[in-house]
Amino acid sequence: MKTKHLALAVAILASACSTLTPEQDPIALRMTDLEARVIRIERVVENQSLVQLASELESLRSETAALRGELETLRFETENSDDRQRELYVDIDRRLQSLETAPRAFTPLPPDRAQAGSAAPSGSQAPAAAARPAGSDAQSYQTAFDLVSARRYEEAGAAFSTFLTQFPTSPLADNAQYWLAETYYVRGRYEDALAAFRKVIEQYPQSAKMPDALLKVGYCQQELGDRNAARSSLQEVMRQFPDTTAARLASQRLGQLR
Repeated sequence: MKTKHLALAVAILASACSTLTPEQDPIALRMTDLEARVIRIERVVENQSLVQLASELESLRSETAALRGELETLRFETENSDDRQRELYVDIDRRLQSLETAPRAFTPLPPDRAQAGSAAPSGSQAPAAAARPAGSDAQSYQTAFDLVSARRYEEAGAAFSTFLTQFPTSPLADNAQYWLAETYYVRGRYEDALAAFRKVIEQYPQSAKMPDALLKVGYCQQELGDRNAARSSLQEVMRQFPDTTAARLASQRLGQLR
């Protein structure tokens, strides 16, 4: 009897469930809710992936732009390496010569000469002083050097030639000889430049310009087609003046010659 009642209850429950619509069936509602949540999660994940991809794409664009800028910079530096080196030399030389000439801003007259001058008889005419160029050696050098800085190389060459004639024993004579040679070099007058750079080496062996002068001797020899002589001069720079900028430049130029 109990078995019949249980079977009847199950039948009634099954009949009731079968008559429920999807909107009323709790299982169907639960499944629909779960499916909706899964869809939302998938969309969030998909959107996050798109955001990440967009971020990575923007990063790649930035890196590409940076690399393009570096490439343009390298190309410019390669094309203008000689000008940059020359400007570097100009800047360094300007700073050095300002330090070298500063102590000579005031040179007092030696006591013996001062006393001799004050003791000269009033009625006698003092001997005529030797004609001196207008301005000091430092002023004349600075005038010529400013022309180099302005890239007025022909005028600078003339000014340095005048300086060397007027102040042959000046402490700045070696620098002046070097920059005279440089004005020839930048104008493509390599034979004149070679002779002028050699004067620095021969006449001023203790000059701070020696490494650069010997380096430029090698450059001039290469420009004139004498590759063996150029190679020898550049190797001499590296031998005599290791660990200098001139030695590094010589090494680079030797690599080109090879």
